[in-house]
Amino acid sequence: MTINGQWLPLWQPLVDTFAANFAMGEEGAGLALVHRGELVVNICAGQRSNKLAVVERTDWTEDTLVNIFSAGKGLVALCILQLVAEGKLRLDEPVASIWPEFAQGDKGTVTLRQLLCHRAGLSAFHQHIPNEQIFNWGLMTQAAAAEIPWWEPDTAQGYSPFMFGWILGELVKRASGYASFNDYFQARVAQPLQVNCHFGLPEYLLDAIADTGPLKRPLGVAASSTGADSIALGKLMKADPRGVTNRAFSNPISLMTATNSREWRQAQIPAAGAHADARALATIYGALANASQRLLDESVLPLCWQEQTFDDDRTLGLPLRFSHGFMLSQHDRADCRYGRGARAFGHPGAGGCIGFADPDFELGFGYVTHRMGQGLLIDERAVRLIDAAYHILELENV
Repeated sequence: MTINGQWLPLWQPLVDTFAANFAMGEEGAGLALVHRGELVVNICAGQRSNKLAVVERTDWTEDTLVNIFSAGKGLVALCILQLVAEGKLRLDEPVASIWPEFAQGDKGTVTLRQLLCHRAGLSAFHQHIPNEQIFNWGLMTQAAAAEIPWWEPDTAQGYSPFMFGWILGELVKRASGYASFNDYFQARVAQPLQVNCHFGLPEYLLDAIADTGPLKRPLGVAASSTGADSIALGKLMKADPRGVTNRAFSNPISLMTATNSREWRQAQIPAAGAHADARALATIYGALANASQRLLDESVLPLCWQEQTFDDDRTLGLPLRFSHGFMLSQHDRADCRYGRGARAFGHPGAGGCIGFADPDFELGFGYVTHRMGQGLLIDERAVRLIDAAYHILELENV
């Protein structure tokens, strides 16, 4: 397997692990690490397809973009925390104070903090959502404003796969004065860092996308319990077709089936529709791991790793830890271990993509792939890469 890109010699064992993933079933992927503010690894390999551009097979490059799914949630949280730092949003004030229509459905006391840590009871839509509606920002934010919580807010934890993004994205739009969530993200995050990440792709970038799809063969011995978790999630969905888990992922079904369409790629679906390359994730998280880069004010930065909830999640059916919009490590589980530092935080995306920051090691990590595994959290490919990276850091004491 030919590995393209750049890396410092110290990181050769990580590059070898990346190559080994291809021998075990990987088909196209990118990996980047920022350490102490320096891009020390930026590599890619394999091939991609893009049926909308009539590209059946072509080489994966450093600029190849892929749908990172829920790995984009951490970037949404970053935008919210920037506005908290500026005093334009307040964690414990009702969301309805900025968005009056949100008070419908007994949500008048729901706070921004509850939304960020998935304790607002807004994990899925009760109302039927037509398939094409997910591409219309106005209709989706209206639907979110009209929803009722699945349980009394702050009494339980329930991951919000999709609604999370529309609600928080609308708050960013209203509090910042930008015309759209993506306009804010480009102006305040992507452009200052000169990274390629978008919530709604412009026309000129559509050809750079890698189609997503399932892994064609298993990657060998599982590194964690993620396969079992995926089976358990399927059982939860089937057990109660009208329950929160099934509705969260299948109302509408286009949330699961439309992800390679032009409409999905150009719509703003913040919780699941970000498109990025590996360098973008590593650079953003690398800036958060290095406070001197000032992506987030030091007074607010600890919110990224301060635990807000650690509970059996009613949507995913397994224990999860959250800070303010980011997942936190459970160090006894490889599929929930974001780095090795006590302050590490990040977010995985469906099937494999992941970005995280580890301030204790001054590390930003980004991994993207277009072949989706069965894990709910950190995919076994990423687990191997994370382990290899920290073996280098600990061995070299850097």
